[in-house]
Amino acid sequence: MFDPKEIPELKAKIQERAREDFKILEELREDMRKIKHDVRVIKPRSATAVSLVASDGGNNSIVFDPFFLQLVRVVDSYGKKLFLDVITPTTDTDELSAAQFNEDGSPRTALGYMMKDIGVKPLTLNQLSHMIPTGKEIREKFSGVNTSWVQVYRDLCEWAVLYERICNHQFATDTLIVRDGQLRSKLFRGEYFIRFRENIEKRIKEIYERDRRKVYLVGIAKRSKVISRYQLAMMLENVFPDGEPRYVRVPRDLEKKVYIWSEYARGAETTEGEAPKFVAGDMYLVRFGKRSGDPIWAVDILSSQTDQAQEILGYLLSDAIDGFPVPLYPRCLQKAHEHAQVVGFDLDILQDQIYGSVKEALKKEHKDHILEMTRLTLDVSARRYE
Repeated sequence: MFDPKEIPELKAKIQERAREDFKILEELREDMRKIKHDVRVIKPRSATAVSLVASDGGNNSIVFDPFFLQLVRVVDSYGKKLFLDVITPTTDTDELSAAQFNEDGSPRTALGYMMKDIGVKPLTLNQLSHMIPTGKEIREKFSGVNTSWVQVYRDLCEWAVLYERICNHQFATDTLIVRDGQLRSKLFRGEYFIRFRENIEKRIKEIYERDRRKVYLVGIAKRSKVISRYQLAMMLENVFPDGEPRYVRVPRDLEKKVYIWSEYARGAETTEGEAPKFVAGDMYLVRFGKRSGDPIWAVDILSSQTDQAQEILGYLLSDAIDGFPVPLYPRCLQKAHEHAQVVGFDLDILQDQIYGSVKEALKKEHKDHILEMTRLTLDVSARRYE
């Protein structure tokens, strides 16, 4: 703890540093002044005209040390299962890659469909993403492999479900597809994400030309570095005044000031320098509420659809107004997350399944140790609250 005599000195130093850095806040306020005149009111549109669809993979990990299982389960906002798999950090990724395809080489899963359609060669997960180890690395030195690759696999499955849904699905109505997260990714190797974006844009255009159905794609981030950095400046400049839901497009040069890696703000409009390998959308700051204190979200709209921002955000507004339990956040995303999460009784069943599977693998004389082990893993200290 601080000595009470140190507090005045510490307070003075903090105030001094804050005054010296005040110029940074002034620069941020100037940035907000530049975009303030571009703020637009969101005009609500009838939600009955659009099917609001979202997918979410949750984050379902089941642990019984030394066993660690990642349940990959992607569902839509109606609770329909779109992808299901169970992996561990020691899963052979060569076998996992092969499992995405049938014996004749045709895709068996949404991930396999995406890999083949964007031209991944050879058809392995390591070729799709440099963040996933090769099967050889897993087999020979699995203890030295970064276990975070299971999370990368889960995220790629979410991207694949989104891709397959747009490219290989018949739409009966105009449809707004909402991704949980921005339309940006550094998981893909080389220029595969560029092909991902281009194929989606091509497919959306074909759907409209053939069926006269509009398909929109947006991504919403729970957290954003842009909002975190500019939150105070936005409030001081009253960028979003009271009265109506509002939105404003974020210029790329402003994004570059925030992100450590400038390529994360290099969009499809780029014509010079490195190709836009990681970005498929244009960012908008959006407030679905009418009050200055209502939350502001970072929404990525597919770059080729940015001229339809007013229409897209109007549909999204109708869904966000009914957001629960998070107010003024798209209800379709919250419903998808609820369906994707494995909790309560379902989680207990899966946990018991792990115990049973381990027990089956043990020799007969050791099987009783599992029951003893489960007793030891109980939180005995929690009994004081009973």
